[in-house]
Amino acid sequence: MASPSRHLPDFDALWNYDRPAETEQAFLAILEQIADDGSSAYRLELLTQIARTQGLQRRFDAAHATLDRVQAALDDRAADESGTETGTPGVRYLLERGRVFNSAGEPERARPLFLAAWRQATAAGQDGQDGYAVDAAHMLGIVESAEQSLEWNRKALALAEGSADPRARRWRGSLYNNMGWTYHAASEYELALAMFESARDAWEADGQTGRAPHARWAIARALRSLGRTQEALARQQALLEEGERAGMSGGLVSEEIGECLLALGREQEAQPHFARAWALLSQDAWLAEAEPARLDHLRMLGAGSEGA
Repeated sequence: MASPSRHLPDFDALWNYDRPAETEQAFLAILEQIADDGSSAYRLELLTQIARTQGLQRRFDAAHATLDRVQAALDDRAADESGTETGTPGVRYLLERGRVFNSAGEPERARPLFLAAWRQATAAGQDGQDGYAVDAAHMLGIVESAEQSLEWNRKALALAEGSADPRARRWRGSLYNNMGWTYHAASEYELALAMFESARDAWEADGQTGRAPHARWAIARALRSLGRTQEALARQQALLEEGERAGMSGGLVSEEIGECLLALGREQEAQPHFARAWALLSQDAWLAEAEPARLDHLRMLGAGSEGA
């Protein structure tokens, strides 16, 4: 992010990806606060992140409209010989425009934007861009498939591991996690398990302890795919107990407990877990649109359970 002055908040530190609507309101308050006092670079970066909050809410038209404002300002500065005004704001614009297209189901339109962000962030003379370069490569790993996806994730991981930039290094857990799911989709479950374990270790080492349960869930999922179902069940049950103590309930955990019990021939025990999973996951707008068959599967398996 453009270095804020003493009276400009570090808006990146305010991000809550689980609550994009609340984050948007916090960012809009800052935008109103800075008026004409914020640097143009600061304002443009803030606008890119407002667009990201809108994209996460699936308000794609609003996100594109916000990014159009950034694009117009960047175009006005294109003739600036120094290029300093378009550096980081330009990279972040490319990343967020690409993310909106990808979230809207248009990966082909997103790909060249992520590639441009990668090239700009890794260009000679662009200091402090490692975190954005890793982000771009990580997004290319998402829009590409199979080996190309792994190659981009490997590039991102190599950069993150070798960077002195803490923002770049904090990507390691996510990169290992993404590689794990690519291996899992290819039925290379041992490799997937190793990647998920590395994701857990990286998140814990970076102090991102809130992310570690995601890796632990993925580890258990890989164990089920490896046929180590009883072990997978025990791990998911432990995650569920931890969630309940914290006042949370996890649809993904309940789904996996149900699948493990079903695989072990314990259909009646599985039924309430499937019902709970459906009740929680059916509230996810993205999942309802992207995987309706999965939700139908949960609803069917949970039917007849008390409260289903």
